Amino acid sequence: MPRSWERLSALSLALLPLTLVFLILSAVRRLIFRIGILNATKIHVPVIVVGNITVGGTGKTPIVVAIANALKDLGLAPGIITRGYRGDGTNREVVETSTPSEVGDEPILIFNKVKCPVWVGPNRSRSAQQIIKKYPNVNVIISDDGLQHYALKRDIEVVVIDGERKFGNSLLLPSGPLRESISRIQTCDLAVINGPQIHKLPIPTTNMKLIGSTFHKLSDPTITCDAEDLLKTEVTAIAGIGNPERFFQHLKSLGLRPKTIRFPDHHRYSVKDFNSIENDIIIMTEKDAVKCKSYAPKECWFLPVTAEFNGPFIQTIIEKLKNYHG
Repeated sequence: MPRSWERLSALSLALLPLTLVFLILSAVRRLIFRIGILNATKIHVPVIVVGNITVGGTGKTPIVVAIANALKDLGLAPGIITRGYRGDGTNREVVETSTPSEVGDEPILIFNKVKCPVWVGPNRSRSAQQIIKKYPNVNVIISDDGLQHYALKRDIEVVVIDGERKFGNSLLLPSGPLRESISRIQTCDLAVINGPQIHKLPIPTTNMKLIGSTFHKLSDPTITCDAEDLLKTEVTAIAGIGNPERFFQHLKSLGLRPKTIRFPDHHRYSVKDFNSIENDIIIMTEKDAVKCKSYAPKECWFLPVTAEFNGPFIQTIIEKLKNYHG
């Protein structure tokens, strides 16, 4: 998050006129969908949207994976739609041979961890229709992000909030990090706080943390080790995610004290990025590993993580789906 978004600053105040324009355009856009000037697409299966009201990563992808795997365990057949950020923008299915340059990094990560139909594209309504057309057995759609994509009607809205960064200076773009006002939260069904608890929210709220302690070798993921094995030599940790510090703190909780290098979210790695690292061993997130496997020249390990909830979040999702089906 840029420093000008963390608190009120001269820059954020100077951008207030543009923020007012953004506010008006956003309000008008919501209104024209609400009164039916533009029609939202209704899919004949329930749609769960997992999104946020701030720019940047908040931890949505692990939640999408957790929901999808829980639904699969119940015998349901989920399909997942996502924008495919940093892909080529083509509306397409994610398959075994898909590359990050085609579909983005997160869709490949989701596909690998859930093994269900995944579709990418800027038009989520179209993606949902295509995934159901090809896979008629799909009986629930999960949208990774898309809280502001009002062209697709939804049955359950989950808003994810970064418990550390919260809402920054609480201003809308471009003065602050908000895509929509904080009041938007009260229209959602559930909230998930990734990290420390924030002030009480007006909707059912669950805290989440990411857990994982087994590292996998990038060149052969069947080879694993734990943090103790990595204490024997100097290591460097890299992260190109929305909040790299959360990953680095996770490593410290495992007893590691690596050198750290931050890259922008969805960073497109190159051999040059690795050649500049002196240490022999590099550790990274699973999301980074998707993009680095083909050319990382050094010994690299990645750390898969899963979402752990401190409340009945998954059970609440399931109960809402039962109500949908009567």
